[in-house]
Amino acid sequence: MIKFLRVMRLDDSDEHVYPTAAQQGELAVTGSLLFSFAEEDPETWSGKRKQAFRTGFLGLDSFGWSTIVEIAEVPEAQFEHAVRMLAHHLVEHYGAPSLAEAMPYARQEAEYAAGLCEDPPGTLLMVERHADDEGIHEAFRRVQPPALESTPTRPEKADWRGHDGEIRIWDMFPEDGGR
Repeated sequence: MIKFLRVMRLDDSDEHVYPTAAQQGELAVTGSLLFSFAEEDPETWSGKRKQAFRTGFLGLDSFGWSTIVEIAEVPEAQFEHAVRMLAHHLVEHYGAPSLAEAMPYARQEAEYAAGLCEDPPGTLLMVERHADDEGIHEAFRRVQPPALESTPTRPEKADWRGHDGEIRIWDMFPEDGGR
């Protein structure tokens, strides 16, 4: 088994912010390799394309984008399949001359993604990306799930404060900021 990135979808917002949204559970890489082929400065892009550049991880089945990925353990055969899928994508959509020439770049991108997986499985990652004259720069934010004991009477669920109950992502407050 190898630790690798997997697409995590908390809601359907990726469907609205990216040109194509990655699907829940597919393996992912940062995708910065694809932006390095751009003929224009990614900082000048707008809309969904800019959002993919700024905050997206690349899913390796759909080649869509995801805002959040999780660290997961996957079989090495699945990792190797992901490398081959990315190499094929580089040939078919980015002009790589052959699969043999695309493989080292695909492997490097996949190994970089695997290198981000130092934290335990279940850890969520988000990326913020920008470009300047020196290249593309990435910063990653990690969110580790709280350690909860699971018992038959206490399921592994917590509200946003860490108490027993459903996980609460959003809450409604009056416009005046009062409670």
